Amino acid sequence: MSSKPVTELLDQITGPQDIKKLKPEQLQKLADEVRADMIESVSRTGGHLGAGLGVVELTVALHYVFNTPEDKLIWDVGHQCYPHKILTGRRHRMHTIRQGGGLSGFTKRKESIYDPFGAGHSSTSISAGLGMAVARDLRGSHENVIAVIGDGAMSAGMAYEAMNNAGALNSKLIVILNDNDMSIAPPTGAMSAYLARLLSSRSFLGFRDIAKQIVMKFPRSISNTARKAEEYARGMATGGTLFEELGFYYVGPVDGHNMEHLLPVLENVRDADNGPFLIHVVTQKGKGYAPAEQAADKYHGVSKFNVITGAQSKSAPKAPSYTSVFSKALINLAKKDERIVAINAAMPSGTGLDKFAAEFPERCFDVGIAEQHAVTFAAGLAAEGYRPFAAIYSTFLQRAYDQVVHDVAVQNLPVRFAIDRAGLVGADGPTHAGSFDITYLATLPNMVVMAAADEAELVHMIATAASLDDRPSAVRYPRGEGIGVELPEEGEILEIGKGRIIREGKQVAILSLGTRLAEAEKAADDLAARGLSTTVADARFAKPLDYEMIRDLALNHEVLVTIEEGAIGGFGSHVLDFLSNEGLLEGGLKVRTMKLPDVFQDQDTPMKMYEEARLMAPDIVATVLQALRRNDLAAEQAVSDVKKAR
Repeated sequence: MSSKPVTELLDQITGPQDIKKLKPEQLQKLADEVRADMIESVSRTGGHLGAGLGVVELTVALHYVFNTPEDKLIWDVGHQCYPHKILTGRRHRMHTIRQGGGLSGFTKRKESIYDPFGAGHSSTSISAGLGMAVARDLRGSHENVIAVIGDGAMSAGMAYEAMNNAGALNSKLIVILNDNDMSIAPPTGAMSAYLARLLSSRSFLGFRDIAKQIVMKFPRSISNTARKAEEYARGMATGGTLFEELGFYYVGPVDGHNMEHLLPVLENVRDADNGPFLIHVVTQKGKGYAPAEQAADKYHGVSKFNVITGAQSKSAPKAPSYTSVFSKALINLAKKDERIVAINAAMPSGTGLDKFAAEFPERCFDVGIAEQHAVTFAAGLAAEGYRPFAAIYSTFLQRAYDQVVHDVAVQNLPVRFAIDRAGLVGADGPTHAGSFDITYLATLPNMVVMAAADEAELVHMIATAASLDDRPSAVRYPRGEGIGVELPEEGEILEIGKGRIIREGKQVAILSLGTRLAEAEKAADDLAARGLSTTVADARFAKPLDYEMIRDLALNHEVLVTIEEGAIGGFGSHVLDFLSNEGLLEGGLKVRTMKLPDVFQDQDTPMKMYEEARLMAPDIVATVLQALRRNDLAAEQAVSDVKKAR
């Protein structure tokens, strides 16, 4: 345990207006207090730590120099936003971050007027900022728009698309590149700080504008030569040629932990009339907390931890995670098949492909935060006879949907999508929930969509996907631990579009897709105790459906309930479509589809989120009893119990 940090200055801050009352020489002390307060807070809740620690001084400086919330401050991704939350009136609620009913782990418009744009995915800030800047210009106001984007997020094409557009529009936009991983310029120091101040100063910008006007009087060839000479001269000194070519005025690199360097540059750019600007700020991820500075991932995301030692409190797993099961299964297959290659988009450890890369470094590709490229890259590999597995979180695969359709499905290329984090993910909330992949994949011709009910099924499905050379396929599986079933030595290649009967009954049929199967079996036990003989089936495939099994369930039961960890329009909708077209709804069959609610659910534990979504065993029982309109007291009590539990 540790004593609460001293926060004399921070205790006086209720919002950015209070920061402006401080003297410039007090700002570093405030930053130190914010850093200590953040470490103490996250140690109790867990969350994103390293990125926030790296931008403490930058955050203080931004709120000191700019007039937020009138000036719009946009944080890309949101991993960096904890110091921002502390300084914008949310410090007293930081103990609730990423918890049910608490603060979001990301910026969120409905949470604060200081969050002008919400973000959970990366590389959106420049596009959003440009939109706000153009809106400002159209209405004739004069507020600043500042987008803070990390160097990792700059690997996404969307960032460059936005910068290209911003350069063409020439609107006043300030982009701050937070370079905290691999510096794209020489280390900062006194000379680079001096250059940054000089190049951003009003006198230099004024001289530059006068020079431009003079050069424009020259013939076009001389004008172009002069312009490029100035840009490349500064580019060689500062590393900014790329951004200059996109139409930005580059300033930097600037030491992101030195207030004497940050403040004059930010003030110069704030007061400039022209634009757009890119300020290159170099920071250290995990800055100021030794365990984070020394960790390979700079403590990007942490569970609760001991502030003194940095040791994170993690309970021993009861079963291997689905991610680790996928990784091991793919490695085993790759040992026998040199055509298997793996692709991820800046999530090697999150997808388990770090272990694959250790075994097969030449067959594993991390393409950066570039899901669109990842999918089409995989399509190119498939076109040449390789067997690519694109391991991408469900929520991030959404970013590449056009590529899935146009580059994979239309050409019927056998790309294998390993969809991690399918279903509800807990603390990361709605921006990271894997709610929609069944719906958006099962609608595509030729696509095979599988959902693993447990970790053994996942092994079989990875083997099945590897064997499919005539069409694209996807296997979805959740975050976290499996249920502890025995794992097979080798995966069995499943018959495409065939489900399995887990237990047989006569009155009620529960048709499950994915890991709700365990809850379906619990519900069947409860229903059996109430005298209702229940069949439980595992669909295995959302596409193609097992039409023979579904027809049999429909013809031989009074009630058919489908259940899935996905949004409306998915598995249940496809089952209903089949039943309707076959005329199987005309004989009195009662069909109910259980799915995620048609809302964006806020963060909580996965268990509580599934309870809120009404996808637990008691909810299945209540659904069946209500469909049967049972009037006995036991049935009424079961329905009542579920309602009270909510």
